[in-house]
Amino acid sequence: MKIILLSIFFYSYFYASALFMPLPQKIEYDEDVVKLGKALFYDPILSRDQDISCFTCHNTYGAENRQFSVGTDKKMGDMNSLSVFNLQYKIGYFWNGRATDLDEQLLGPLLAKHEMAGDKEIIIKRLKASPKYKGMFLKAFSSPPTFENMLEAIYEFEETLLSINSKFDKYLRKELELSKEEEKGLDLFISYGCVSCHNGINIGGNSYQKFGSVIERTTVDNDWKDRYDVTKKESDKMVFIVPSLRNVDKTAPYFHDGSISNLRDAITLMGFYNIGVRLQEDEVVAIESFLRTLTGEIPATFIRD
Repeated sequence: MKIILLSIFFYSYFYASALFMPLPQKIEYDEDVVKLGKALFYDPILSRDQDISCFTCHNTYGAENRQFSVGTDKKMGDMNSLSVFNLQYKIGYFWNGRATDLDEQLLGPLLAKHEMAGDKEIIIKRLKASPKYKGMFLKAFSSPPTFENMLEAIYEFEETLLSINSKFDKYLRKELELSKEEEKGLDLFISYGCVSCHNGINIGGNSYQKFGSVIERTTVDNDWKDRYDVTKKESDKMVFIVPSLRNVDKTAPYFHDGSISNLRDAITLMGFYNIGVRLQEDEVVAIESFLRTLTGEIPATFIRD
């Protein structure tokens, strides 16, 4: 029995180590720039009415635990917010990948009418009038506040938001073993092909896939900002970026429409529509156990002073 268990462990570890990578435990960054970026991320001064901040919609493990976020005009959005953790390992930003870098990603919500509705000139005027920010910009950039430096500071702050040291990362580094249930979930995750979309260092975020790639979801409203909205290709309708599964246990509700609030329901739904399998209850429980090992530490730079 011991030999069988050991062979299962090495089988799982061999495939896992080939398909996934742990997050780096340390990164280098400029403390003054990141400190400024953090202050700006939490400050509603950037929004038109000075009532919401970046943190408003990215507050729980970098996401928000409600279906849609509410903008500065009190109007509800129409897409579920994605986490800002581990952003640097994504191929695109927003559900349809309409932004290709973090600067562009920041401009979206910052200037969008129904989000923060900010204005470049007004923002810089406010920052220049603030003794606090004048000092922070001088320390970080040796210059007064500029819009470009403001974006760079938030960008560099977001790059520090790595949710390191999840149980799965420690498993990949051979620091511990998974429980039997977690190991079973990992094996199912690999053998059923979930890993074909959710792989790499971010366990997702590196490809675009159709929601309902095996069994089409014909009962849903297709009027979403999907990949078609960017490419205008018919084949990209209902295609979205594959979300990272890191911290998935902490970032409900799920999917672009925020329609599923329970992780087991999300697993069951994806099993049916995207891999064409009706998962048994014990399989769903095992996969959920594995997914819970993907919860990492809240980044130290994200914690409010």
